[in-house]
Amino acid sequence: MARRRTLRALAAPPTLFWLAACEAGSASAQPSSAPAAAAPEPRLRAGVIARGLEHPWSLAFLPDGRMLVTERPGRLRVVAADGRLSAPLAGVPEVFARGQGGLLDVVLGPAFERDRSVFLSFAQPVGGRARIAVARAELRPDASALRDVHVIFAQHDAVAGNNNFGSRLVFARDGTLFVTLGDRFAWRDRAQSLDNHFGKIVRIRADGSVPNDNPFVGRAGALPEIYDYGHRNPQGAALHPLSGELWTSEHGPQGGDEVNLERAGANYGWPVITTGREYGSGARIGEGTERADVTPPLWEWTPSIAPSGLAFCTSERYAGWRGSVFVGALKFQLLARLVTDGNRIVREQRLLTDLRQRVRDVRQGPDGLLYLLTDEDDGRLLRLDPV
Repeated sequence: MARRRTLRALAAPPTLFWLAACEAGSASAQPSSAPAAAAPEPRLRAGVIARGLEHPWSLAFLPDGRMLVTERPGRLRVVAADGRLSAPLAGVPEVFARGQGGLLDVVLGPAFERDRSVFLSFAQPVGGRARIAVARAELRPDASALRDVHVIFAQHDAVAGNNNFGSRLVFARDGTLFVTLGDRFAWRDRAQSLDNHFGKIVRIRADGSVPNDNPFVGRAGALPEIYDYGHRNPQGAALHPLSGELWTSEHGPQGGDEVNLERAGANYGWPVITTGREYGSGARIGEGTERADVTPPLWEWTPSIAPSGLAFCTSERYAGWRGSVFVGALKFQLLARLVTDGNRIVREQRLLTDLRQRVRDVRQGPDGLLYLLTDEDDGRLLRLDPV
C-alpha cells in the first residue's frame, strides 16, 4: 500500500546544514504519532564547488577527477576539481530547450577508459515538436569536444508540449542501458499501452539494439525495448548497490510522488492507479490508489516534494548513512534521506532545509562524498562535507 508522509523540518543554522529532526517510519497512511528514534546526526557543510551554471541537470565524474555537467539550454561543460568551468564543448546535439526540455542526462559508458564513450539524453526537436533521444559520442582526449555523435534511441512519437520528459540514464551491471521516459503530460493515458514510449522505462544495448531477454520481446503490439510501464515522470534513477536492481524517483501531479523498484514487465499504474490529484481542481485521477496487478511504490510523498536525482550512499564518509537513498527535491528545495532495510524504505530524514535552491541531481563521487546540482539560473555544484 502506498505510504503518505507529512513531515516538518527544524530550522538549520546559517552556515551548517543539519539533518531534520522529524522522521517517519509507520506503514500507515497517516503520520506516525511515535517516530522512530533518530540515529546520531552528522553535521554537514554544503560547500560550493562551482557556480554560474545555467539550469544544470546532470553530473558525471571523469577518471581524472574532473566532472561533466549538462546545462539544460544545450551546453555540456567540464568542471575542474577547483570549480573552474570550461567553455561549452563542441559537438553537442541540437536540443529542444523549452520548459523542462533541453540537454538532460549524461553518463560515461561502461568502457570509458578504453573507448571514451559518453551517453547523453536530450529533448530532440522535430519541427516544432520534441521527443526524447539518446546519443552516444566519444569525448576527445583533451575533453574539449564530442566527436562521432550518433543517436542510438529516439521515441517513436514527437509531440507538442514542454513537460514530463523523464530522461535519466543508468547502465545495468550487464552493460545494458535503462532510459526513463515521461508521459509528456497531455499524453498520459498512453502510459498504460505498450505500443508507444510514453511513461515507460526502456532497456537497450549500448548500440541501441534490443536485448533478447526484455519482457515484451515477441509480444504482438508491444515495443520490444520496453522494460516496464505506467510511469508519469521519472527523473531520478540508480542501481541498488547490492542487488543491482533499478530504483527510480518519479514526479506525481498534486501528491503521489514515488520511489519505485523497477521490475521487468511490471505496471506501475499511472494514470489509473495513483494518490495524485489533478492540478487546480484537486479532483481524483484514475480509479483508485491500489490494484492487485499494479506494483506499489516503495515510498510516496503527499504533498509533492518534486523529486529529481537519486543516489545510494555506499561510503563510510557520513556516520550511519551507508545504504541510504538520497533524493533531491525541486519544489521543497531540500535533500531527502531515505533509510532502507533491504528493499524497504523505513523512514525519511530531511536535509538542507534552508538551502533555498532546487536540487536537481544527486551523485556520490569517487571520494565517497555526495555532490548536488541546483537547478537555477545561477546553478551551483555543491559537495556535502561532514564537519
